[in-house]
Amino acid sequence: MNVRSLLAFPLLLLFAGVAAAADHRIEKLDEAAPVDAVGDEIAGKLQATGARVFRGESREAADIWLANDLGVDPGAAAGGSVQYPLQQGQLVGVIRYPREGSDFRDQDIPEGVYTMRYALQPVDGAHIGTFATRDFILLSRAADDQSAAPVDVMTLVERAMDAAEASHPATLALLKLEEKAESRPGISHDEEHDWWIARLEAPAKEGKLPVDLVVVGYVEE
Repeated sequence: MNVRSLLAFPLLLLFAGVAAAADHRIEKLDEAAPVDAVGDEIAGKLQATGARVFRGESREAADIWLANDLGVDPGAAAGGSVQYPLQQGQLVGVIRYPREGSDFRDQDIPEGVYTMRYALQPVDGAHIGTFATRDFILLSRAADDQSAAPVDVMTLVERAMDAAEASHPATLALLKLEEKAESRPGISHDEEHDWWIARLEAPAKEGKLPVDLVVVGYVEE
């Protein structure tokens, strides 16, 4: 091995270690959402167990609890730009960030617990063509969102802007559902965009509704 190779070898090991550390995994979380943060009403609408997303071997990135009944027909999704048969403003679940996270616009999300509610991207000049589908999750601080009832869109957007401490709401993307069956909870990597996608599911009428949520990664605008 020549001198140049000897110098390069430690750098290759360093970059390999960085790449490995960036991998994510998901595990079932055998605990309920923190009732002291979300309140009794919302806690009663969540599944008793959740999913924990890890970065690397042990760094906790996020905990997610989905609703225990989304109240929809899992086969009713229309397709096209709207993939999920959900009502705007309805509670989809709760997410906890054990340390500062980020949303789908790469905005910082402070450590804490947030409700996840369904919303559609507006059809207007500012949004047309920015993403293939219109299905999104808006985050609200749990302390600001203690009712399990649907929230009107304007209130939801305002709360999500407060959550991001920015002029754009805190947003996570829901992706077009994979047709192939796979284990849930699970996680997959979209290498083209460097997105990590949590493959989850929630009870719905006469079955379960798959939920494919980008938990790590953002869209370039």
